[in-house]
Amino acid sequence: MTAEPALPWWQDLTPRQIARLAADDGVAILPLAAIEQHGEHLPLSTDLDIALGLLHAALPRLRPGLPLCVLPPLAVGLSLEHGAFAGTLSLSPETALATLVELGDSVARAGLRRLVLFNSHGGNKAVLDLAALKLRVAHRMLVVRANYFRFAAPPDALPAAELRHGLHGGALETAMMLHLAPHKVRRDAIADFPSLGRALAEQGRLLGPEGEAGFAWMAQDLNPGGATGDARLGDAALGARLVAHFGAALARVIEDARDFDLAALGAAGTKAATGG
Repeated sequence: MTAEPALPWWQDLTPRQIARLAADDGVAILPLAAIEQHGEHLPLSTDLDIALGLLHAALPRLRPGLPLCVLPPLAVGLSLEHGAFAGTLSLSPETALATLVELGDSVARAGLRRLVLFNSHGGNKAVLDLAALKLRVAHRMLVVRANYFRFAAPPDALPAAELRHGLHGGALETAMMLHLAPHKVRRDAIADFPSLGRALAEQGRLLGPEGEAGFAWMAQDLNPGGATGDARLGDAALGARLVAHFGAALARVIEDARDFDLAALGAAGTKAATGG
C-alpha cells in the first residue's frame, strides 16, 4: 500500500523557508474543524478526521510546483449547538473569531497574501465569514472561505433529502469516516436519526434548521441523540467516492486561490490605502 504524501506543514518550515514561500506568492491553508459529539456511532474527532482526509486527497491533484503550506489545524471550533453532549469542546464566538483573525494577521506578517480557510464544521461558518472580511480590510489579502459541505456532492451519491437534512452524523459523514477511519466507527450504533428539519419539510414548511428561513438550533432540538440523517445509507465505497470528489474540488479551490489576480482587490478603504 502506498503511503500518503506528507502535508506541507507550516510548523515544519524555517523562517527562511516561510519567507521564500511568501516570495513565491504561495497559498497558506488553515484547516478548521471541531471536537464534538456526532452521535454514538462516530467519534468526537469526525470533523477533524474528514478535514485532514480531504487535504490528503487534494494534495496529489494539485499541479506540480504550486507553492503552499498547511497551518496547524484549529481542531476546536465553535460548537455551541452541541454543548449539551459530553465530550464536546467549544470556543466562544468571540474567542473563535479573535483566534482566526490573529492567525490570519500572523500569516500576513509573514508576507503571504493568499489564505484558504478550509472548514469541515457547519458551526464555524459565521466566524469564517467575519474573519475573512476583517482580514481583507486589514491586509488587502485574498481570504477564501471553503466549506467542503457547500461543495456540490457527486451526482446520485445520496438522496436529496439526505443531503439536505442529514446535517450531522448522517450518511455523508458516516461514509467518509468508514473510508478514512473505519476503526473509529461503532457500526452497531449506525441507524436512521430522523431530523426535525426533515419532518418540517415533509409538512411543506419553509421554516427549518437550514434553508429558506432557518432558526437557531441546538443538536437535541433536531434529534434527541444528537445526530441527524440516515447513517445506514453510508458505506466505505461511498466514502471513498466522496473523499475523492471533495478532495478534487478542494484542489481546484487552492489552484484558483493561487491564480487569483490580487490586483482585483482594490486598495480603497483599506489600511494599505490610508496608511493606517
